[in-house]
Amino acid sequence: MPLKWEFPGGKIEEGEQPRDAMRRELEEELGIVAEVGTEVARIVHEYPGGGSVELRFFEVHKYQGEIENRIFREIRWVTRRDLLGLDFLEADLELVKDLAAGKII
Repeated sequence: MPLKWEFPGGKIEEGEQPRDAMRRELEEELGIVAEVGTEVARIVHEYPGGGSVELRFFEVHKYQGEIENRIFREIRWVTRRDLLGLDFLEADLELVKDLAAGKII
């Protein structure tokens, strides 16, 4: 879904644990080695017309390396409140609202 904002991450490979997948994806997409912490949210989203996705979101408080944009059109740090002004993927909207409201992390 081009030109929509999304969080880094991706599919869990066969035999891979969710935290390991997050660590791998952050290295592939942003060039960092992250300490992946607690799972803070899990969302199952059903798309209109079929198809669903389960999203897991984790805390990352520490990482090594400099963040580099390896795959995205743009990356940006914003305040919680400013998240609401970005055009996120539909599946991420529940998390975005909870983050903006200070309900999680």
